[in-house]
Amino acid sequence: MSSNYTIPPRPQKRALVTGAAGFLGSNLVDRLLAEGHEVIGLDNYYTGRKANIAHLANNPHFEMVRHDIRETYLAEVDEIYHLACPASPPFYQNNAIATTKICFLGTLNVLGMAKRTGAKLLVASTSEVYGDPEQHPQTESYVGAVNPIGPRACYDEGKRVAETLCFDYKRQHDTTIKVVRIFNTYGPRMNADDGRVVSNFIVQALQNQDITIYGDGEQTRSFCYVDDMINGFRAFMDADDSVMGPINMGNPGEFTVKELAEKVIAMTGSSSKLTFKELPADDPKQRRPDITRAKELLDWQPTIKLDQGLVKTIEFFKGVLAQQAA
Repeated sequence: MSSNYTIPPRPQKRALVTGAAGFLGSNLVDRLLAEGHEVIGLDNYYTGRKANIAHLANNPHFEMVRHDIRETYLAEVDEIYHLACPASPPFYQNNAIATTKICFLGTLNVLGMAKRTGAKLLVASTSEVYGDPEQHPQTESYVGAVNPIGPRACYDEGKRVAETLCFDYKRQHDTTIKVVRIFNTYGPRMNADDGRVVSNFIVQALQNQDITIYGDGEQTRSFCYVDDMINGFRAFMDADDSVMGPINMGNPGEFTVKELAEKVIAMTGSSSKLTFKELPADDPKQRRPDITRAKELLDWQPTIKLDQGLVKTIEFFKGVLAQQAA
């Protein structure tokens, strides 16, 4: 052996990330590796993409495993980030029964792993647990107005039962849980065809296609850039074990869907026009997080304004479209 050989530094912790090839998952994996941790990534590639983690192929501290979290997985880890689940309506409604199974069985399996290993578990819930809210902005104490038999229920109710499982495991087994309710997040590595407004509008605008707005465009959303969201995940995981959540994470800046479309058109220099279609069933009219709890317990709040995040996201999708055209 060469006398110049240097033993690589020992990773600080071993983390498991489900949905590691997805939008949020791959960005989180990058952050964990940059901080010096070892990471095992799981994904069945239903919505995740190999391209999102291709740059990590030779990283000695990263192991990617093709696995469906509806099936049990065994590993000795310190932290688990459970992000696996289709998060946009076209994908989660495409196989509604599978979505419900992912929410229930997937969460049950990672809770079992956390119980066995003593790992801390962060579970990605969603603002959709509030349904079409009667409270605005939404606080964590609001129990929501969800239609349990509608076309979005596989995801909305699936995430609600995932939260139920977490708190039952805490009460019965003292499992260390951290439940985060994610509000609309955007940024590089979103799927171009995932059906969410930011990616839809940018892709349509860059191709000078009509921008499709469902409803009258006056429904509101709050958009959080991915780097801010990953900062929130890390702050939550590093917080005292008594901080369990649920905790809202999102950007409290509120925009109408029409305002977002007009902003994207202006920033891309597009000739796109707005077209309006019928609003889907149970689509929420308002969405804005109250992040008081995140500020007080985690000292966290978003720092990236919508215009700043859109610049980076537009550049990402320019690259995606250029690759598709090549």
